[in-house]
Amino acid sequence: MPLAPANQSHLIRSSQKDEYYQSSLRNTANEAFQTLAGSKRWLDWRREIELLSDLAYYGLTTLSGYQTLGEEYVHMVQVDPTKHRVPSRARRSLFVLLHSFFPYLLEKVLVSLENELEGGGARQRQAASRSWSLEAWLRRGVQRVVGLLPEPQRRACLPAVSVLRQALTLLQRLHVALFYLSGSFYHLSKRAAAIRYGDDSTIRSSYRLLGALSLLQLLITVSLQLNNYRKKQRARQEWQLHRNLSPQHTHSGGGPQGASCMLCLEERRHSTSTPCGHLFCWECITEWCNTKAECPLCREKFEPHRLVYLRNCS
Repeated sequence: MPLAPANQSHLIRSSQKDEYYQSSLRNTANEAFQTLAGSKRWLDWRREIELLSDLAYYGLTTLSGYQTLGEEYVHMVQVDPTKHRVPSRARRSLFVLLHSFFPYLLEKVLVSLENELEGGGARQRQAASRSWSLEAWLRRGVQRVVGLLPEPQRRACLPAVSVLRQALTLLQRLHVALFYLSGSFYHLSKRAAAIRYGDDSTIRSSYRLLGALSLLQLLITVSLQLNNYRKKQRARQEWQLHRNLSPQHTHSGGGPQGASCMLCLEERRHSTSTPCGHLFCWECITEWCNTKAECPLCREKFEPHRLVYLRNCS
């Protein structure tokens, strides 16, 4: 079948197909690893397994010079800025790194930096000292950098990290809105690598309208976030105080017996109850529910929004 110039509908349909096959590959890899290594190790390595799955998907397709399953579905072929040649291996490698590895790396660095600045990295330091992984290596690097900062600078950097995480989300939304208006690049990674799919100057008026509405919604979102910034900062300070006090309350009431999380097998932190009444760490049970919406102990099905964070429970 001849190849047609790619318009917005082709790019969106291709991306949806790729996301579907990537999700299938991730789920299969997660289930296999959980069966072989157990739930605790799977929780520790879930993000790395998803990263390896994405790298495998694009490594066997784009990096090898083949179409992805989504591109094959809509009959598209990648081209470089000249629009007459396929992208070089270096350009394809840059796209794969920016599309798969860079988001993972950025998320881990920002989360570790935020936790360290909040003073909640003690438990992470213990875990990082017992095992080696890319995440543990990043945490140790962040801890060394933060350790060089005086306390006033730490307090000043904490809101900046939070604003940066929100700004990255807004940047992605802005890029999608511009795509609806111009029809050039659907992913930031392809824009950075200058990988295109031919040239189709026809842009539907419905997409232009969708792009204008997306920009309007983005402006309203930014206005609301700026308006509520002070309230969020006040809530963050209260939450930081509670996190600092939580371990003391935990140690002061009785012993550690019965206060351990059945997923990580460590002292329960930020206790959270499932609808069936079992208690876990907030981080552990939310990570679990991202893949399986059921209780790890009794297998009762429930929606993640039914989890109850117990504010004064040890």
